[in-house]
Amino acid sequence: MNETRAITARTLDPLRAALPGLALAAVIAAVAMAVRALPGMATVSPLILAIVIGIGLRNIFGLPAVLVPGIKASLKRVLRAGIVLLGLQLTLGQVIAVGGPGLLVVVATLAATFVFTLWLGRVLGVDRPLTELMATGTSVCGASAVIAANTVSEGSDEDVAYAVAAVTVFGSIAMLTYPWLAEVLGLKPLVYGLWTGATVHEVAQVVAAGFQGGTEAGELSTIVKLSRVVLLAPVVIVLGLMAARRHGASKRGKAPAPWFVAGFLLMIGINSADLLPVQARAPLVAATPFLLAMGMAAMGLETDVRRLAAKGLRPLALGAGSTLFIAAAGLALVSLL
Repeated sequence: MNETRAITARTLDPLRAALPGLALAAVIAAVAMAVRALPGMATVSPLILAIVIGIGLRNIFGLPAVLVPGIKASLKRVLRAGIVLLGLQLTLGQVIAVGGPGLLVVVATLAATFVFTLWLGRVLGVDRPLTELMATGTSVCGASAVIAANTVSEGSDEDVAYAVAAVTVFGSIAMLTYPWLAEVLGLKPLVYGLWTGATVHEVAQVVAAGFQGGTEAGELSTIVKLSRVVLLAPVVIVLGLMAARRHGASKRGKAPAPWFVAGFLLMIGINSADLLPVQARAPLVAATPFLLAMGMAAMGLETDVRRLAAKGLRPLALGAGSTLFIAAAGLALVSLL
């Protein structure tokens, strides 16, 4: 009996220690979700709002030690659980619906942008972890891709904050300029929809920009974007293989990708096969952005603005160059169809 009590106490102690930090991250996430529901804020990701609020609190009030265990738990367990559940919003049918030529455009644009960004980062002298995060965020799906990639890139909190900020800013610029460019270039709705879905960063930004070209363009851009999100798993696996190669023998025998990739793919499979009833799936889908926002809130709470500013403008130039490349490469490939 005494042994059972001792085991229970050891199990509960870490949970009790984590509660203050988890509670703060949850409150910040709730505020971010509430702000996004305000008029005119629908295109702003709650992930971005959460990290901004977290950064503000950290740099104004500091970070009490009592919050640290919960913040660490939010960054690891809560955040990765959210990424796994993200798979419930995707199906293999969405990928098939894009069609062979459309899927080829998505894959080619993503791969070319990823490789180009890695190269440009080396040319500009940007640190490897930050370059990898920018490459993944720009080529795949913005903030969600950045935080997923960091499980293997192992960048600092400042790296993640910078990458998230960069892909958000440049994705927003794309969201605002694409409808104007479509008129100037005379793009047809299907061409515009495919281009938008294959190249704009965040899902919300794609929806906002896509439907500016009409219902047909908006629906296609959303489907194309979701098929692009499915490719997050292989991109993270590639980053894991790159990490294993860098570290050589010290990483041999270790899985090249973290466990959440398998969970993410499993959720896509479950959703594709319609194995979950609506009553069970709906609350999980609703919880996903909240869990991701908790993780981003924790990221913000650990971010020191002084260290962020010390990175300078080269990463910003990297984000701009990467965004221009994906826009140009995607448009060139779409024009060939």
